[in-house]
Amino acid sequence: MSSTPSRRLNIHNINPHVKKAKYAVRGELAVKSEEFRAALLGGKSGLPFTQVVSANIGNPQQLDQKPITFFRQVLSLLENPELIEHEGVLLNQLGYKPDVIERAKWLLKHVGSVGAYSASNGVPAIRQKIAEFLEKRDGFPASQADIYLSAGASSGVNTLLHVICQNDKSGILVPIPQYPLYTASLSVLNATCVPYYLDESKNWGTDVDTIKESYESAKAAGIDVRAIVIINPGNPTGASLSEEDIRNVIEFASQEKLVIMADEVYQTNVFIGEFISFKRVLRQLQKEFPGKYDGVELASLHSVSKGMVGECGHRGGFFELVNFDEHVQAEIYKFVSIMLCAPVIGQCLVELMVNPPKPGEPSHELYHKEYTAIYEGLKERANALHKAFEQMEGVECGAPQGSMYLFPTINLPDKAAEAAKKEGRTPDEFYCLQLLEATGICVVPGSGFGQKPGSLHFRTTFLAPGTEWVGSIVKFHKEFMDKYR
Repeated sequence: MSSTPSRRLNIHNINPHVKKAKYAVRGELAVKSEEFRAALLGGKSGLPFTQVVSANIGNPQQLDQKPITFFRQVLSLLENPELIEHEGVLLNQLGYKPDVIERAKWLLKHVGSVGAYSASNGVPAIRQKIAEFLEKRDGFPASQADIYLSAGASSGVNTLLHVICQNDKSGILVPIPQYPLYTASLSVLNATCVPYYLDESKNWGTDVDTIKESYESAKAAGIDVRAIVIINPGNPTGASLSEEDIRNVIEFASQEKLVIMADEVYQTNVFIGEFISFKRVLRQLQKEFPGKYDGVELASLHSVSKGMVGECGHRGGFFELVNFDEHVQAEIYKFVSIMLCAPVIGQCLVELMVNPPKPGEPSHELYHKEYTAIYEGLKERANALHKAFEQMEGVECGAPQGSMYLFPTINLPDKAAEAAKKEGRTPDEFYCLQLLEATGICVVPGSGFGQKPGSLHFRTTFLAPGTEWVGSIVKFHKEFMDKYR
């Protein structure tokens, strides 16, 4: 509906910072893909494809990743506690294990009801379980008082940026390419994004010299650079940082008094090497050089949305604060209090993620089987997609390292760029739109994440089941190149 004088709001008088924000992951192509999906469901014929593949967003269960049985069984009892009164039916007829019932009882004891608010920063007992998980992961102590449960990691990012950014001169170093949550959030806050480019020639490595150049340029322009965002493993790149890279970033942050925002939601999605947390390396540096790094502020984030859990819709996540001033931390608590609390069922799912069935417990065998199958399936599809890209003319893509994405370079003919210009699009947008219209496969143009001038990319997940859709991309690409060469 168009704006009319009878309405108070129109496109010219709403918050200009909201209008300025861009979020390509759910942008024009995603909207069009949903229109195609609705048309197919409505029985429309004549489209050159029979299904829509949403490879534009890391939404595992939309693409048939099955929920982990233990998690969903516990959640079912939390949502309907009366079922626990029928323990025999659960155990003998519905396939529930005793530890499922025990965990549900434990959570209900500490939560009361998933329909009730919790403490603003989350259920204390759940925060304690997260602290124990972090201690086991990193080998260093963690305090539940420094842990804040959130509605997914995105909500945690929003909280932190609201507190960190003081005015329009507040700058945040953001990797390019990046997950557009960061640039969009900074636009809404009217703060300044300070981009630093990742090195594609080194598997999208994080180069501290490049970060320094961006920092110094922003500083010279009067920007108060306050924090650096690191996405590890990377989105959209999938790159995993080495311990040396992490040490270099922490050293730089220490020198320049920068808050480190470590987005670590893909920490279990690692195919090459191992995940190393910023918390672990920071604590190691503090141990090696007493006093030197005690002022480095670190906020690290995790989520139930990714990994083998894939429970995006339940909106569960948390962030941990390290070395933050207690008065600042109090303001962060106040900010999350304004939103009351994270979804309590999502908080419970976080507890299940960080405290899954252990070896010897009744549910462990099935949990381990399901978890491993999901991991191996992701790895297999990632490698199949990478192999296909290697065969495609003008496409360059490093081996999949982690996360849920590949971010290949595409080198397109000049005629394709000319055709794109006539439509008012960038060449990568034009390519991705043509791909969607020909195959039903929705990916995201590299321009939605940021890319070096003169380069073209797209991001695709490898979550969709099977490999037939991969063949569709190969076929489309050949026809596209032949048409525009």
